Amino acid sequence: MTLSLAVSPCPNDTFVFHALVHGLIPGTPEVNLTFADVDVTNTAAERGEFDLVKVSYAALPWLLDDYELLPTGGALGRGCGPLVLARDEDRDLTGATVAVPGDRTTAYLLFRLWAEQTGQRPGKIEVVPFHQIMPGVADGTYDAGLVIHEARFTYQRYQLVALKDLGEWWEADTGLPIPLGAILAKKGVVDPAAATEWIRNSVSMAWANPAASHDFILANAQEMEPDVVKQHIELYVNEFTLELGRDGLAAADALLQRSAAAGLTPAVKPFL
Repeated sequence: MTLSLAVSPCPNDTFVFHALVHGLIPGTPEVNLTFADVDVTNTAAERGEFDLVKVSYAALPWLLDDYELLPTGGALGRGCGPLVLARDEDRDLTGATVAVPGDRTTAYLLFRLWAEQTGQRPGKIEVVPFHQIMPGVADGTYDAGLVIHEARFTYQRYQLVALKDLGEWWEADTGLPIPLGAILAKKGVVDPAAATEWIRNSVSMAWANPAASHDFILANAQEMEPDVVKQHIELYVNEFTLELGRDGLAAADALLQRSAAAGLTPAVKPFL
């Protein structure tokens, strides 16, 4: 058996999956790895293209008929939410053009929930490759941009300001961690219990020997500096990566139930 796996090239994913991808866990199948941004994996998973896949929690309503959520390997946490960036700290987003990294990303879903609550409804949304968002806001192509991951550490280089930390807003509103990226296993193809064990072992091995994945991470980190890579891993690989637990599942439920109630996503059965 060869297992197809799709994750992002971001340091948290390469750190978590290094041992599994490189055959370091006894009894695991060979892994055929594909790197792709989450907007791509969200769409690919809807077509059933991968056996194991990292997707946005916001995309789950379209995927749970064919995939099962695994309780490990994903990206949840506190203090790690998406940022709304602009050139001017007083910028009102009503009628603005906003660049987002994907229309079914958790970042965009949080943005839509926040915009509805505050009444700052943009005039135009453009889906833009992640690496083009900050330069596009800086040069005036977009009035604002929605960013994730390492942009938390680098946006000031573009002379941009954070209009809103959507993670802080979410945590203050719900008391729950931010559910960003989920790991799904294809039903009828992957045994979810076995896959959960493989990924947990991979996470544990990464923590036990961080140096082992160093070269693999940097080779795929899209020119990120080593100190930014380190901050990125420390922020996004945490206790929820090893085990979602009740708080993690409650966070997923809160996001998806709120979005369904607002008419933004189809309704799904709660996890808890």
